Amino acid sequence: MSLRQIPCSWLAALLLAACTSGGPPAPDGAARPASCPPCPGIKPPLVTPAAPPLRPASWSDLPGWGEDDVSAALDAFLVSCQALARKPAWTAVCTEAELHRGAGRDEIKKFFMARFQPSQVVNPDGSTEGLITGYYEPLLHADRKPGGAYRFPIYGVPDDLIVVDLTDVHPELKSMRLRGRLQGRRLVPYFTRSEIARQPEKYAQSALFWAEDAMDVVFLQVQGSGRVELPDGSRVRVGYADQNGQPYASIGRWLIDQGELRADAASMQGIRDWARSNPARLPDLQKADPSFVFFRILTGLRDDEGPLGALGVPLSAERSLAVDPRTIPLGSMVWLDAPGPGNEGRLRRLMAAQDTGGAIRGAVRADFYWGTGAAAGAQAGRMKSRGGMWVFVPLQRTED
Repeated sequence: MSLRQIPCSWLAALLLAACTSGGPPAPDGAARPASCPPCPGIKPPLVTPAAPPLRPASWSDLPGWGEDDVSAALDAFLVSCQALARKPAWTAVCTEAELHRGAGRDEIKKFFMARFQPSQVVNPDGSTEGLITGYYEPLLHADRKPGGAYRFPIYGVPDDLIVVDLTDVHPELKSMRLRGRLQGRRLVPYFTRSEIARQPEKYAQSALFWAEDAMDVVFLQVQGSGRVELPDGSRVRVGYADQNGQPYASIGRWLIDQGELRADAASMQGIRDWARSNPARLPDLQKADPSFVFFRILTGLRDDEGPLGALGVPLSAERSLAVDPRTIPLGSMVWLDAPGPGNEGRLRRLMAAQDTGGAIRGAVRADFYWGTGAAAGAQAGRMKSRGGMWVFVPLQRTED
């Protein structure tokens, strides 16, 4: 679609509502010209510059560095190298990493210390802690056709979803996409979650599967990928295909704000329990989050492999992180120091930045991938704490 067909007013509105990334809007007065020259004697307010996102650190700065079994981290890094090895900055280090496959813990640790420089991740305000949450790959029971208990659709991408790549429009819009639908000759915002739910006939042809639990579908959308078990026992992988371009909003936060759940009870299990007790209010819950994810069937993955992350490689249980790639490049190794699920114990381990997420925004912000199934989901649902992160920056040698 040509952007010339899109009215400027809609383009501005849609950029705010439907782009996949971007910073906050400018203050209300930012675009207005001054009505008169600056008044004498009044100094402009001081603007504190944002702190650099990465601060060089030493290995002794990493809490628990001597305790982690980094052999599992090397395995995750070698998976990342399937995507990284073609990039000049990573070719040599990936080649050397392969030589350490199966080596002992101490040898692998020496490899990381020789080939990387740790740098602490810093927020724009100079703080070094941020929100660390967890996610997992859910397992749903579903069928290919509706009927009986199978009443809740998992939709593929609908034919009327229009995606406009803005990369060529302006450099600052790189990697942004505009999503909407045609209304006559105009591009308008795509339907919200609740609007999609009110049009089952319209979307029936794009349904991939029909699940037996409505909340399973809700949490599948939050996680972005999952496994579907069919009545004959066979399993199919599904993954993110696209979204409606509407902003994400936390249903847990909505339940807290409505006084339906206490903050300490707004876990995944707590939300499920509320939904079972309040089935008539599920439409209200749908209205709380206007975003909607469409899926595709994934092939080519072994049963023992995790889902594909944004890096394009399978995730590794308890060794993969979803990060904000504006600060932490995908493929990077990241040292994590954060409380475990339920704020019990500490998670101090080397992780691979292999994924992203719609809610993962900010420098010190990450989602910890726990694996597949109910046990992993229970861990992910209890994980919400503040932690620190250190990125391993690959060192370049003259011989590289």
